[in-house]
Amino acid sequence: MTSPKGFSEKAVDLGSRSFSIRVLEYENGCFISVTEGTPKLGSMVVSLSTGQNSVTTTVIPSKSESLFLKLIAERISNKMRGIAIVSTNLQKDLDPGTAKGLMIEITEIIQN
Repeated sequence: MTSPKGFSEKAVDLGSRSFSIRVLEYENGCFISVTEGTPKLGSMVVSLSTGQNSVTTTVIPSKSESLFLKLIAERISNKMRGIAIVSTNLQKDLDPGTAKGLMIEITEIIQN
């Protein structure tokens, strides 16, 4: 049985908000969970890198953060040349600065 490549967890404070980022990496992709408050699964998007393009689908729709989810999933699937499954459970909408900060933190975790 093959086990995951690695598990990373990081607490991130951006402004007055605190997030938990969890990444479970496999040889052909990863699962990323971004939560605010109690860790829960939430809205979910899956992206598969197919060469230069990504095929992305929404598994559990988001009321407000669908673009953020899609961008993270596509960026990570392209970087890993595989599958990215991204779930978010947030207490309120993300402002552009917070979304950018989360994107930077997630990218750093994947690169390391």
